[in-house]
Amino acid sequence: MDPSTPRPSIEPGGGEGPEAPVIFDAVLAPNRSLGRAGFVAVMAGVIVVSVGLGTYFLLQGAWPVFGFFGLDIALLYLAFRLSYRSGRLRETIRVTADEVVVRRIAPNGRTTEWRFNPYWLRVALDEPVEHESQIRFTSHGRSLIVGPFLAPEERASLVKALREALGEANRRYAGAPIQEEEVGTGQPVTWRS
Repeated sequence: MDPSTPRPSIEPGGGEGPEAPVIFDAVLAPNRSLGRAGFVAVMAGVIVVSVGLGTYFLLQGAWPVFGFFGLDIALLYLAFRLSYRSGRLRETIRVTADEVVVRRIAPNGRTTEWRFNPYWLRVALDEPVEHESQIRFTSHGRSLIVGPFLAPEERASLVKALREALGEANRRYAGAPIQEEEVGTGQPVTWRS
């Protein structure tokens, strides 16, 4: 299976009966470092400079240059809109003793969900942890890449937390006694690159 195009795989968990308590819950989202105010400031600056220079060239008789400055403004605006649209991508990871659910919500709202049995799921991170490293969920010969937009430090932190959560899920699944301090809060954690 090509890791760049994971396909949903359904694996039975022990999900019958009441819903198991959440051990780990995370929301992964790409970071957009330029907020709305920054976007408006950048676009205003580009518009002022482009219109000013375009007007200068227009008055000099080089009228086609004015159109190219307008094209630059339109293309920059389009690039920002596409970037912000891709920033709406969300991935959620929820771990219980019964199953691991990964849900990917695309920028267009399309949702894809994968379910894994925590006992069989392996979480791997390419070593050494660099920008190209990937978090890979593997179970029964199938792979899923998670959080490709995260920074290397965030990937390492997420993998560590996931491995701890899977260990806890396996202890709960096996019926081991659970100490109070081991129980997760069930609060979602947000990783942003």
